[in-house]
Amino acid sequence: MLTPKDLESLIALIPILPLVGAIINGMWGHRLPQRLVTIVACGSVLASFVLSAIVVGHLAQSAEGTRYVSTLYTWMASGNLNVDISFVVDRLSAVMILVITGIGFLIHVYSTGYMSHEPAYARYFAYLNLFCFAMLCLVLGSSLPLLFLGWEGVGLCSYLLIGFWYTDIEKAQAGKKAFVVNRIGDFGVLIAMALLLRTTGSLDFETLRTAAAGGLITTTVATAAALLLFLGATGKSAQLPLYVWLPDAMAGPTPVSALIHAATMVTAGVYLVARTGFIYSLAPIAMLTVAVVGAATALFAATIGTAQYDIKKVLAYSTVSQLGFMFIAAGVGAYAIALFHVITHAFFKACLFLGSGSVIHGMSGEQDMRQMGGLARKMPITFATFFIATLAITGFPLLSGFASKDLILWNAFISSEGHYASTFHGVGFWLWLMGAIAAGFTAFYMWRLVFMTFFSGPIRASHEVAHHVHESPKSMTFPLIVLATLSVIGGALCWPAVLGGHEWLAESWLLPITGHLPTPEGHHEKLEWTLMACSTGIAFLGFAIAFALYARRIHPMLNRLVSEAPFRDLFVLVNNKWHIDELYDTLVVKPLGWVSRIVFYEGMDRRVIDGLVNLVGWFGRSIGFVGQLFQSGNVQRYLAIFALALALLLYGWLSPSAPQAEQPAAETPTSIQAR
Repeated sequence: MLTPKDLESLIALIPILPLVGAIINGMWGHRLPQRLVTIVACGSVLASFVLSAIVVGHLAQSAEGTRYVSTLYTWMASGNLNVDISFVVDRLSAVMILVITGIGFLIHVYSTGYMSHEPAYARYFAYLNLFCFAMLCLVLGSSLPLLFLGWEGVGLCSYLLIGFWYTDIEKAQAGKKAFVVNRIGDFGVLIAMALLLRTTGSLDFETLRTAAAGGLITTTVATAAALLLFLGATGKSAQLPLYVWLPDAMAGPTPVSALIHAATMVTAGVYLVARTGFIYSLAPIAMLTVAVVGAATALFAATIGTAQYDIKKVLAYSTVSQLGFMFIAAGVGAYAIALFHVITHAFFKACLFLGSGSVIHGMSGEQDMRQMGGLARKMPITFATFFIATLAITGFPLLSGFASKDLILWNAFISSEGHYASTFHGVGFWLWLMGAIAAGFTAFYMWRLVFMTFFSGPIRASHEVAHHVHESPKSMTFPLIVLATLSVIGGALCWPAVLGGHEWLAESWLLPITGHLPTPEGHHEKLEWTLMACSTGIAFLGFAIAFALYARRIHPMLNRLVSEAPFRDLFVLVNNKWHIDELYDTLVVKPLGWVSRIVFYEGMDRRVIDGLVNLVGWFGRSIGFVGQLFQSGNVQRYLAIFALALALLLYGWLSPSAPQAEQPAAETPTSIQAR
């Protein structure tokens, strides 16, 4: 049995080991053999996972509410503000570190095959290790500033990895877009920290929790802080209106999409809301905002996914939609269920992204589903794992996605009767309905992807590409098999009680952090069965429509859909993503560019700042011009100046007009007589 001191040392090593791997590969990786780079990168994350499992195992055997703290040193100390580099493992961070290091290790292994021919192999793994370090800092941080350090760190790594192939201008721009959009949300987190510091004098999570319980945080302050924190979450977790960066982030390598944009970084916003749930519980308006934005995002992004042809773009909009489901749960107070969906989504969405990478790898880089087809026989392992993960995400009964999705929809529906009934009165049904329709769209676009990619006749790509289609190496298929297995059994962590299971994650493990679920009094078993049947039926309807339209290579209904109005016009509109990017470009990007160019560049920079700089330069040049007359190095000129100066001095001294010394007055006879 490890002592508390031993546990503190192990906790500190959990984020430090990936950082060491990043430093080694970043500084010396280009000189090391590729095998050694692989050992350092994968080994550091595997070691971090093993340490995480050991610490979580001890935590599971400890009393409820136990938390292990490892303080390294004081980071900031100024007045009331005292921030330590302090890592905390409690039941919430324990879940996250297992997901980050476990899924992270599998994706590192997958990357060894996917990126094996990449010249910048060491740089890629240095970035990947650095991301794991930043994400672990985010979830282990004992305070908002340390969380924000990891928050900015994962943003930086996302920028580096999205634009990994920076010589391609489109990929470089995608990285910049992600970085800039996230800065908007990050500004909200900074203001929220300033507000909470002014109100409570601390930014430590436990101190803030105590202040909230003691009534030091008023409803007004809690609402403002919660909305500002949610602004940050909308950026990092790609919610309306700041979701636009995530689909473009698919420009990076596919394993990056699986790790950062499916399993870990994009769930940071959900984690932030759950971690600060004690603030949201004081702000019903903020909770309602979170739930409504989540539902709107889930439905809106799902519609866009139905008309995309890029296999990674379909999964990108699916990620945005699934994140919306998580915020529905968090918004109605079911934080544990939101985190449950974080876990199941990490399993099946990482499997789907890695499966798409396997398809792209086998198709020699092709990502357009219209060029695919018939890959089920060519890539049997990829197909089998992708098929299982699709069943999970579409809510097929008994799989992980079914459990987490229906718990979200159930808690959304009963929010009108639960603890926050006054806030969600009349809203719960609409949250459920939007979520159920989004689930139907999810089933449609995912089965559309499966049919277009793995079925629908022979491969439609060129003969050369079709001839070289092959199954991926074991380094890529092994993580797929593990993730597909987890997609099947992951629902056991919080299996719905109505199905005879035990909601262990929500009712036991996370209870000290998130509290009891805000469910209404009374028995609602029949209602829960009814809602479950309805949402499952909607999902099967989505499957049936996708089968009718895409199971065959050419179908008359498909021709009608894409060739005749109004279906054609609607399809084109959705395919163009509702022209939201163009709308932002017109309303935001171009006006900001115009203001920046006319007001700040032409007005302030060129006329005011450059004018002042040029004036100072002119003044200096003028003084220099006068001074150079006396510092020419010409002896004759020096003598002439000396003679001229001497002449001027003599003239001034001998000049008649020069003032003379005053002489005493001569004595007169009168003065003599008087004397």
